[in-house]
Amino acid sequence: MTKKILILSVFVVASCGLAYELIAGALSSYLLGDSILQFSTIIGCYLFAMGVGAHFSKYVRDEDVLARFVDIELAVGLVGGLSAAVLFLTFSWMAAPFRTLLYVMVFLIGAFVGMEVPLVMRALNERKTEFNELVSRVLTFDYLGALAVSLLFPLVLAPYLGLVRTGFLFGMLNVGVALWTIMAFRTELKNVTGRMLRAASVMCVLIFGFAFADKMTYWGEHGLFGDEIVFATTTPYQRLVVTRWKDDLRLYINGNLQFSSRDEYRYHEALVHPVLQPLPWAKRVLVLGGGDGLALREILRYPNIEQVTLVDLDPAMTGAFSKREELVKLNHGSFSDKRVRVINADAAIWLQHSDDMFDAVIVDFPDPSSFALGKLYSVPFYGMVKKHLAANGLMVVQSTSPFFAPHAYWTIDATLREVGLKTHPYHAYVPSFGEWGFILATSQAQYKPPTEYRLPMRYLNADTTREMFIFPPDMKALPMEPNRLNTQSLVHEFEQDWRRVIR
Repeated sequence: MTKKILILSVFVVASCGLAYELIAGALSSYLLGDSILQFSTIIGCYLFAMGVGAHFSKYVRDEDVLARFVDIELAVGLVGGLSAAVLFLTFSWMAAPFRTLLYVMVFLIGAFVGMEVPLVMRALNERKTEFNELVSRVLTFDYLGALAVSLLFPLVLAPYLGLVRTGFLFGMLNVGVALWTIMAFRTELKNVTGRMLRAASVMCVLIFGFAFADKMTYWGEHGLFGDEIVFATTTPYQRLVVTRWKDDLRLYINGNLQFSSRDEYRYHEALVHPVLQPLPWAKRVLVLGGGDGLALREILRYPNIEQVTLVDLDPAMTGAFSKREELVKLNHGSFSDKRVRVINADAAIWLQHSDDMFDAVIVDFPDPSSFALGKLYSVPFYGMVKKHLAANGLMVVQSTSPFFAPHAYWTIDATLREVGLKTHPYHAYVPSFGEWGFILATSQAQYKPPTEYRLPMRYLNADTTREMFIFPPDMKALPMEPNRLNTQSLVHEFEQDWRRVIR
């Protein structure tokens, strides 16, 4: 029976160890961007720390193996369980030490986890387990635990519990291992009562944290954004937060501002109307991204439009903006229009399997701050979009700031030209973002910016439109290489550009 308890503990501790690693990687990706860099460095630090922990396990005396195992379970349960909450609150209120604290916590957790399995193997060896059976059982359950968490984390834990609550949950599992080890081996352990009290104390801290995880997340996000949070959710794809200050609603995705209701009309008029004004015959429009429905609102103002297909990956995004009163008011209930078809899918995969053709395509993805987003600004992706664009149709791409991120902006322009599209770059001033960029592209037809608009506008007129297509010397075109899928140079250019201007 004692052998089975030790083997089962391997399954649990392996699950917990991987969970803490995934939490740290996901949280740092949400807050710092560049998911590949964050996961790569965290995995490297974690594995190195496991090696250090495994080395130091040899200094535990044979008679103390179970006692030290219990102590380590309590330590990793406390540190790992608190890790997400501590890191998130630190980033929100004291951003400077975040990276240092992140790697210190990852190293501590990795070192503790690295000691666990060698101690369990020594405990089994003391119970005269055959070496081949010992190794096969321990490693089998170690890998099974890792498999279980790797499947549960993206599908269940992160989207439904959130990162903070998930951290507390796995911390409780580690303490649970300590408790059942104390109970199962109480005749072999010293100071059983003291260890039970310590385990109970740590468990109470973690249960309290689990119960108030939403409050902690709220405090953290309030410190991060500064305004009242009216909606927040974690999905398998991103963290969505909507804040309000007086009459200003703001949407943040993974901590990055997407719009302010006070000036979003400037952005969305500039995105949509230079494309649709010259196409009075257009009937079918494709929107890629744009799950807030604000570009959709502008498109639906044209009576000639018969169908709009909106493809956005996250159903939580389109769901919130089609149901929440304050958000529906902002997009004028665009999702309830009978002309709208919403498809929640990866845009690249959907384009591969669709045969539909469109008179206009509006590409309104978040900035290419990660490789997952960078693929949506690549040569293969624009090649697929081109196949769905009518011969005389127009497309436009949200293209980050030509002032703050010029290398990224002109990389997008080069990428569109690489697939045979004729590009017409332009920019608009949006107070919440500063100077912002767009690139209009055509397959065959010539393009001239509109000199008048059929619909009333709040921002656009002949003068502002003319100015949008003129680039001053401090935003001149740069010779850049296209963004190819295997290198994703755009993501690197984007990060370097913004690193120069963000303090």
